[in-house]
Amino acid sequence: MDNRIETLKQEILDKLGQMTSLDELDKLRVEFLGKKGKVTALLKGMKDLNNEEKKSFGAEVNRLKSAASQHIDERVAELKQREIEKEIAAMPQFDITAPAPLERGSYHPITLVQRQCETIFKSMGFTVEDYPEVVTDYECFESVNIPKHHPARDMQDTYYLENGQLLKSQTSAAQNAILRKYGKKMAEDGVPIKAIFPGRCFRNEATDASHENTFFQMEGMMVDKDISISNLIFFMKTMLSEVFQRDVKVRLRPGFFPFVEPGFELDINCEICGGSGCSSCKHSGWLELCPCGMIHPNVLREGGVDPDKYTGFAFGLGLTRLAMMKYKVKDIRDLNSGSLKSLAQFTDDEA
Repeated sequence: MDNRIETLKQEILDKLGQMTSLDELDKLRVEFLGKKGKVTALLKGMKDLNNEEKKSFGAEVNRLKSAASQHIDERVAELKQREIEKEIAAMPQFDITAPAPLERGSYHPITLVQRQCETIFKSMGFTVEDYPEVVTDYECFESVNIPKHHPARDMQDTYYLENGQLLKSQTSAAQNAILRKYGKKMAEDGVPIKAIFPGRCFRNEATDASHENTFFQMEGMMVDKDISISNLIFFMKTMLSEVFQRDVKVRLRPGFFPFVEPGFELDINCEICGGSGCSSCKHSGWLELCPCGMIHPNVLREGGVDPDKYTGFAFGLGLTRLAMMKYKVKDIRDLNSGSLKSLAQFTDDEA
């Protein structure tokens, strides 16, 4: 019986050397180690052995089975490595130091509009500020004259975090910080506060062609002595004429915003339909672009600025809607879609 074990062991080794594919190895495993395999068949002859011989023979068969399994696994690993090396050898060679043969990418249209607006406002003496997306209730509401339980909060249903903070629903959340940052210098040196602070905003609302739950705004404010609505209109008209490279038709209509008094909605004549009416402008011919107005005395006072000495204007320019008008994007949801086919057509040549 020992000769049969040695013969079977040699047969396995001989056949392993001839195997050239994983399929062949799988068949070999079944042939020798399967339920009806040759190694298993050896155990059938144990019925003619005494107890001592059975014990010795069984141990020899188990060692054969273990060795055969190990040899087959090693051969499998060897063949797999050969296949990997073969695939690598077949791959086209390239110079990793050479420039990538890829098409030039492009900036998102909102990024292009934001950069253009920043350039325009900086040319008019404004500084560009940054501010976090996660803010406190005080920053987003209370500091801009929206106390707790004020009904104006219903218009900005937003996303709250477990720690009581929230995703800012408006870039106005930075107003208090900007007033405190530059207010002292204005009082001491007579330098007006002129700042813009772009950012992403979040609101829990239904989406349609002109509304999204995530959008970009650019807050702007100017505070000095004798600032009036005329200053606000001048800066907004100047900015829009630069963006569109022509005079743009706008209108001011009364609007309620607790942080400004008086407050206005600055609408732009719909650039998509030319004012004739479409889904983007809800068939009105006008698109709400920029809530604005004179900064409320309570907001100035909360920011450490004396409202008896200084006045100012503030606006919340909708960068997302401005990008829609500039590039004639009919549905605001396309800008957040991640569709490269839709977004790759824009370049930074104009930025």
